[in-house]
Amino acid sequence: MLYIGVDLGTSSVKLLLMDEAGDIKSIVTKEYPIYYPKTGWSEQNPEDWYAALVEGIKELTKDCDKSQVDGISFSGQMHGMVILDENDNVIRPAILWNDGRTQAECDYLNNEIGMEKISEYTANMALTGFTAPKLLWVRKHEPENFAKIKKIMLPKDYIAYRLSGVHCTDVSDASGMLLFDVKNKRWSKEMLEICGLKEEQLAKVFESYQVVGTLTEKAAQELGLPTSVKVVAGGGDQAVGAVGTGTVGEGKCSVALGTSGVVFISTKEFAVDPNNSLHAFAHADGRYHFMGVMLSASASFNWFVTDILGTKDYKKEESPITKLGENNVFFLPYLMGERTPHNNPNARGTFIGMTMDTTRADMVQAVLEGVAFALRDSFEITKKLGVKVDRVRISGGGSKSPLWCSMIANILNVKVDKINSVEGPAFGAAILAAVGCGKYASVDEACSKLIKVVQTTEQDPEIVAKYDKKYEIFRQLYPTLKDMYDKMA
Repeated sequence: MLYIGVDLGTSSVKLLLMDEAGDIKSIVTKEYPIYYPKTGWSEQNPEDWYAALVEGIKELTKDCDKSQVDGISFSGQMHGMVILDENDNVIRPAILWNDGRTQAECDYLNNEIGMEKISEYTANMALTGFTAPKLLWVRKHEPENFAKIKKIMLPKDYIAYRLSGVHCTDVSDASGMLLFDVKNKRWSKEMLEICGLKEEQLAKVFESYQVVGTLTEKAAQELGLPTSVKVVAGGGDQAVGAVGTGTVGEGKCSVALGTSGVVFISTKEFAVDPNNSLHAFAHADGRYHFMGVMLSASASFNWFVTDILGTKDYKKEESPITKLGENNVFFLPYLMGERTPHNNPNARGTFIGMTMDTTRADMVQAVLEGVAFALRDSFEITKKLGVKVDRVRISGGGSKSPLWCSMIANILNVKVDKINSVEGPAFGAAILAAVGCGKYASVDEACSKLIKVVQTTEQDPEIVAKYDKKYEIFRQLYPTLKDMYDKMA
């Protein structure tokens, strides 16, 4: 049988066709526009997502036996708000995760309702990207649209509805709405009351690997697939990406070293960081996870090499770096502000420690190390929560650098594994489809059979000790500079 994984991203949808053995048969990507009607706003037309999906699936399956397609599942950009009227028509363009218009609403939730209460209700604090502040914004600024709301959906769930006719969501994506009681995996009555909503306006909640329905006749005709194809709930992009790397079960960890940096740690038990520095969400494997996010990971390295040094020869810039743990130049990678652990949009990128003998290579090394130190900030929080991690699975563009992998291994004091798949969320979605269709008994079983470690970078105790001392300096730099950052802003 064949399984389709859909990764509904911010700028494009990626579609993947996988067989029972986990072999990828085809991959198709279709782009769609993002609209910026005002500074700091970010919106999309949900119809663009569906049109791209239909076109992409036709191309994806054109050379296969369509009767063998057993299931389809999803990874989706999180937090986006899609609101439907009583006829299931989209009321207004979707407000995306990276839209910044809701700072006043977040201040209201965190300060007037109170961060402790919001965390008690949802396990998280209010951030501008989350869905609940967007709904408060619509209630205040577009009351006529708010009055029309019959259903509130997330981006991938709107696609699942178009395919199955079922208003559905999953526990991992719902966790990022700030409307969900993550611990008990149900809608928060307190948050619904705060936002002026009724529970029937929200979708039915499934585990990520559960079947929500099958293709409607209309959807089957549009896609050229049989109505027997099962629609499996899927999950938020980070949770499903973690499935795609095998980061499931207790104490498994993945580091996504892309434009941003994500530390994702799976755990069997629910817990919350008292400072809400880490997200505490339900996981696509049926359990829970912590997630720390830094905003400029590979973006920091790309900026310094491309924009400052004026080259794209990354390997050449890395080649002089041979002595790890001995650099006296530090870089704080806060080029776009920072989320974990500081949650401060005013933070800025900073070099410190330069002298007359500082070299170009020293500064390149400082950028790479600064990103790894910032990732360690998330690790230190999880240690306090009692989660032990001794190895990580690394992915993203930055993982192509052996030097950077070695730095991360030594700065985090973990083994760093690379796996046999690089497709992340789309592959994870296909795995969820296979589990939902009964090919595997659980997400754990599917990951253990389909995902293998192919390369490991180990830490060196002497270098680890050197970096421990450097990290003690690094972690004191932000508190020292915070007031200056705020004054500059």
